[in-house]
Amino acid sequence: MPYSKAFSTPLVLIMGPTGIGKTQLAIECVQRFPLEIISVDSAMVYKGLDIGTAKPSLAELSLAPHHLIDVCDPSESYSVEHFCQQASELIHEITKKGKIPCLVGGTFLYFKALLRGLAELPSANPELRDQIMIRATQLGWPALHHELQSVDPVTAQRVHPNDQQRIQRALEVFQLTGKPLSDWLAASQNTQLGDSVVNQRFNVLALGLWPGNRSQLHQRLEARLSLMMASGFVDEVAALKQNPALHADLPAMRSVGYRQIWQYLDGLHDQAEAQYRALVATRQLAKRQMTWQRQWPDLTSFKTDDTLMKTSVFSRLEAFIAS
Repeated sequence: MPYSKAFSTPLVLIMGPTGIGKTQLAIECVQRFPLEIISVDSAMVYKGLDIGTAKPSLAELSLAPHHLIDVCDPSESYSVEHFCQQASELIHEITKKGKIPCLVGGTFLYFKALLRGLAELPSANPELRDQIMIRATQLGWPALHHELQSVDPVTAQRVHPNDQQRIQRALEVFQLTGKPLSDWLAASQNTQLGDSVVNQRFNVLALGLWPGNRSQLHQRLEARLSLMMASGFVDEVAALKQNPALHADLPAMRSVGYRQIWQYLDGLHDQAEAQYRALVATRQLAKRQMTWQRQWPDLTSFKTDDTLMKTSVFSRLEAFIAS
């Protein structure tokens, strides 16, 4: 039965750390309720990044099609702005069909930007960006990260010393305006819509998956990475590496797992070391995602070791649709 409430647009969010089981749960929800899935994953948007992103299989997609998968060439950069525009259009289209958009993923910045709005930041300056890139080539990104610490310690604390895109943007904003990026974001957050106003636009049911314990999730991530390696992850990255339009500094190729396997293929590590580094990076990603999740307002959380977890999720969804 289609969803037909006439007030604010209904949205279901299924969020959680990588490897927690969001995709499988969402597919089962689609079989029971009038939902249509929009992927909220900054790596799955890229074509050709399949094994290492744990994209849904063709069989899974036949059961529950996913929007915003394979929408961007890996030689291009996909931004939060792109996501918000495309997701907003899809939400409108899905709602017109009488279904409920179900946003599924672990890229919490995308969730936040869609529901709370994008920060108003200075426009990019190509000339200044080129200057920063030249300095990075000469000095290295860790040196520019150290420079960022002196002008914007708040941003530097949350940005990795090798995160080229974010270091470049933070330095660009400071050099353009003399004001740290963290100050811009704080000011924007203070002027964005509050929860009550946001909920006039969207009627949101936010569901979060949470590991029974941290070691349980770590075991899942290790098993999943081993399966990826056995399924041809190295060959997938090797094929991408043959594309002359791709290089190690592109956002797609800096995705967790892809960066480490690319480095192995460049001879920087042996395969065992690359696999270990990929596992560490995946655990760090999960930790960051869980930090976001702890702070998410009005989130109904479900522990994955609870034998009644799915029953509880289905019950919560049924009540939401009926309300």
